[in-house]
Amino acid sequence: MNPKVGVFYIAMIPQFIPDEAAPLLMAIALAAVHNLLGLLWFTGIIFGTHVARKWLRTLKVAKTTDRITGTVIIGFGTALSMETR
Repeated sequence: MNPKVGVFYIAMIPQFIPDEAAPLLMAIALAAVHNLLGLLWFTGIIFGTHVARKWLRTLKVAKTTDRITGTVIIGFGTALSMETR
């Protein structure tokens, strides 16, 4: 339902249709390949984030993240307190 996808297909797909091919069938085939690649890409992202979620929930990573975030916030507060107007 995103109009940008339609604009992408109208702008890009005709460039890759050979002269001897049936335009409609080749356009549908190219769109299908594009959709298959997107499906594979997002499947990889989903599985990757599932693995990352398990790793990010470990106690060591949570403590390290909290310490880094706290240090950054203290640094921002220090920089803000030193600022003159």
